[in-house]
Amino acid sequence: MLLPTAAFACALPPSVVLTLPTGWYIAGAAVTVAMTALIGAATRALPDPQPRRIMERRVLLPETLSSYLSFLCFLGLVLVGWLGARDPMHNLMTLVFWTGIWIAVPLGSMLFGHLWRPINPWTGPVRIMRTLLGRTGGIGLARLGHLPAVAGYAGFVWFQMISLSPDDPFVLATTALIYWGVIFVLAVLEGEDWLEKGEFLTVLMGYLARVAPLWLDRSGDRVWLMLGWPGAQVLRMEALTPSATAFVTLALAALTFDGLMETFWWMGLIGENPLEPTGRSAVMGVNTAGLLATWALTATTILGALRLGQWSGGSLRTGPVMLSFLAIAAGYHAAHYLVTLLTAGQYTLAALNDPLFRGDSLLGLSEFFVSFGFLTDPTVMPAIYGAQFTAILLAHLLAVYLTLKLAGPAARALSHLPMTVLMVGYTSLGLWLLSTARSG
Repeated sequence: MLLPTAAFACALPPSVVLTLPTGWYIAGAAVTVAMTALIGAATRALPDPQPRRIMERRVLLPETLSSYLSFLCFLGLVLVGWLGARDPMHNLMTLVFWTGIWIAVPLGSMLFGHLWRPINPWTGPVRIMRTLLGRTGGIGLARLGHLPAVAGYAGFVWFQMISLSPDDPFVLATTALIYWGVIFVLAVLEGEDWLEKGEFLTVLMGYLARVAPLWLDRSGDRVWLMLGWPGAQVLRMEALTPSATAFVTLALAALTFDGLMETFWWMGLIGENPLEPTGRSAVMGVNTAGLLATWALTATTILGALRLGQWSGGSLRTGPVMLSFLAIAAGYHAAHYLVTLLTAGQYTLAALNDPLFRGDSLLGLSEFFVSFGFLTDPTVMPAIYGAQFTAILLAHLLAVYLTLKLAGPAARALSHLPMTVLMVGYTSLGLWLLSTARSG
């Protein structure tokens, strides 16, 4: 309020050196998170959001059927990836997966609940195969907890960020089909419930959906539409196991390193010229090491802050309090991929509207041309940055609230200090990654 001209800060897209004072946004967010944590720690009676049912109906489409239809669509995309154009911007395999499945579905799940559940391409085929085989038991994979999902997610993150050609439709289709086959066999042997712990997309989508203000509760053939404050579902979850904690820290580290690896700072650290990068093959080794180091640092920092809080006489149990970081993972995912959704999403709509490039209009859209001009519009970009800023700030404020609630009223105010410092630093880091100059 005292320095209004400094508030006209704006982050521009990658490859544009920033000259505007986004530092004021970062400082304001850090102060907001710190003050919220301090006030919340001093408050003995935080509100407890109670969700309520707003509608009840029968299940319209059984999950077995919707999942099997999704599986058939997946096979169609694989064929398109193999037989279609190798240009990733003109192949539905690449566009639907990276823009639809990896960005649009998680964003939708953060608003409207677990959208992945009915379109999971394994549930239907696994049920059908286990019924045909008469199989009812498992092989003990449940004893591994979330470790298979951690391994799958780590491999996926490496493929997405570091491998040579994650956007190549043929490579992506082949990799996706192999992964689907491995998970299908394991789920047939163990049971479809294993997917909730062993398949990384199912685990990740389920976690991100926990912050949604709208969601569905099912029982038999009935479904209830629920309404509640973001985080109401998180407060009613079971505490995270050590393997689930490893999964959440990996999700946070992956988003952090994905933003870090193209910054001028990282390029300078590994000896790369950000204006003339040598290519992915030249930095595969160092980026792999960087990803692992970021994961280790993320896990060590979070668990270390929790341990310091416990030494201060607090009741900050790791399993329950780690649930608060689901809000941060959701906020970062939304902010990190927003610009990609607005850019690559145009190619996806164009391809879905005219998949064979014959001038068709299957979606009823008139002919349009993909445009990135809005990325330099001085009125649009502040709005985009404002949305990203809001997503990260609200995610951290929600995480602070969840931490205080999950720790319980018995926790001393001093025990929250390490986590408060961590939240402030994490907020600043996330906003800096959005604002700093990048090479990609």
